[in-house]
Amino acid sequence: MEEEQNKSPLLHYWGNTPEEDYYTLQGIIFMVHGYGNDISWTFQATPIHLAKKGFACFALDLEGHGQSQGLKAYVPNLDLVIDDCLSFFNFVLTQNPEFQDLPKFLFGESMGGAICLLIHLKRPKEFNGGILIAPMCKISDKVKPIWPIAQLLTLVARFAPTLAVVPTADLLEKSVKVPEKRIIGGRNPNRYVGKPRLGTVVELLRVTDYVSSKLCDVNMPFLVLHGSADVVTDPEVSRELYKLAKSTDKTLKIYDGMMHSLLFGETDENVEIVRGDILAWLNDRC
Repeated sequence: MEEEQNKSPLLHYWGNTPEEDYYTLQGIIFMVHGYGNDISWTFQATPIHLAKKGFACFALDLEGHGQSQGLKAYVPNLDLVIDDCLSFFNFVLTQNPEFQDLPKFLFGESMGGAICLLIHLKRPKEFNGGILIAPMCKISDKVKPIWPIAQLLTLVARFAPTLAVVPTADLLEKSVKVPEKRIIGGRNPNRYVGKPRLGTVVELLRVTDYVSSKLCDVNMPFLVLHGSADVVTDPEVSRELYKLAKSTDKTLKIYDGMMHSLLFGETDENVEIVRGDILAWLNDRC
């Protein structure tokens, strides 16, 4: 492992019960899931783990995902998704004044990592740091449609953005290393299993191009974690984020041989390694 230091959404909360003292909490974590996923099933294991360690975790199903409104896996405008996330986070804080003085962190997996960076760029002083798990700062060339298919799809998307016809590899197969866990992940009733929609792909290409051009403007403490064998998002772009970001407090960990789904799809031993690194980083900043 390499390491370098220097709209009506479904909401969920993992943390202390009302009877418990909020001031025993170490921090607040606002979490954003990845494309095609949701906050139930496999995702929730991470906030449950962090809640047991003293961190109140909040998350919502993004538009077109899980039990939120919208056509499944159709995300025509990520700027509106960011507004949804910020509205939710602000609601949590206004409803819980006890949280105001606690450290507040962003947490995002894959597409959620890109959303966290966009939230930071929009509100650079609002959060105390970010945890970025295989962030989709750029769509890997290994899953991106090849030329001229990509250009043709972009043209067709202007007229039929909801069509689910984009040719791509099975992301579950490409993300999850352990075969038994692929079966578990595939049984999630809220998981999107169709081909990517034209409008969503065009929007993700637009946003990731923007994020990759703004890496030098990132100025929050962050931990970025990536598997060296990830073919869904590019670990080289995480290296570039670490290199270019203005942040003085930044940590990059590249896990040798690990794939895209670091917190579920790896062996239990590997998952515990990643969890331990996240928790150590959080504890050092609380």
